[in-house]
Parts: sequence; C-alpha cells; structure tokens
Amino acid sequence: MKTTPDFIDRCLILAKQAAEKGNSAVGALIVKDNYIISEAEEAVKTKSDITCHAEIEAIRQAVTTLMTNDLSDCVLYSTHEPCIMCSYAIRYYSIKEVIYLQPSQYLGGVSSALPLLTTPHVPPGWSNAPRIKRV
Repeated sequence: MKTTPDFIDRCLILAKQAAEKGNSAVGALIVKDNYIISEAEEAVKTKSDITCHAEIEAIRQAVTTLMTNDLSDCVLYSTHEPCIMCSYAIRYYSIKEVIYLQPSQYLGGVSSALPLLTTPHVPPGWSNAPRIKRV
C-alpha cells in the first residue's frame, strides 16, 4: 500500500519534469482509495495559460476520469501549498484532504490573508474545509 511519502515522491518527479520544460517546479496528484486517479505537472508557460497550475490540471483530469464533479472521496497531494485559485477549485470540487510539501511564499490557500482552503466563508452548497496536512 502506498503512503504519503510515496505520493509526495511522485509529485516531486512531476515537479522536476515541469521545471525541465521551463515551468514552475510543481507536481500534483489526485488519489482515491489509495490509487492515483490523476497526476499533473505545472504547465503555465508551456500552455501559455495561467490556469494550468498542477493542482488544477490534476483536478481537471480527475473530474474527467471519474465522470463527476464530486471529489469528496479524494485527496490532493502537491509539492506546494495550493494558491488561492487552486484552493477555489479544491473547495468547489469538495476534495476532502490536501497534503503538501512546501508552503507558499505568496497567496497560499492556507497561509495568506485570504485562506480560502480553511475559511468557513464560502458559497452555500460548498463542502466543509478539507483536512490540511503539510509534510
């Protein structure tokens, strides 16, 4: 059975691949029942699209793979604390847990003045805040 260090190691490999392509070194996974449902690397520069953060790319793939907008049985692993944009998507899709390695220097979903991952002030119908774990 895979463990958090195994999943973080995979994120680090994806981050290295992203950096080799000129993107920020970020990798992310969506895991359900201890299986990787989706994985992604940062692709902002290669796709010329600011929304192509690794976390959002992984969420897009998971939604397509699982054919649902309900990711409440899923865990997101990332090399970095999700930014506010990614945090919005995490909350919208009801991801139950976020596990990350590095804190964000700016606009993190946990550590900034806009802690979207942890605030109870979200639109009606959104899930409770996910469990957050920094490793």
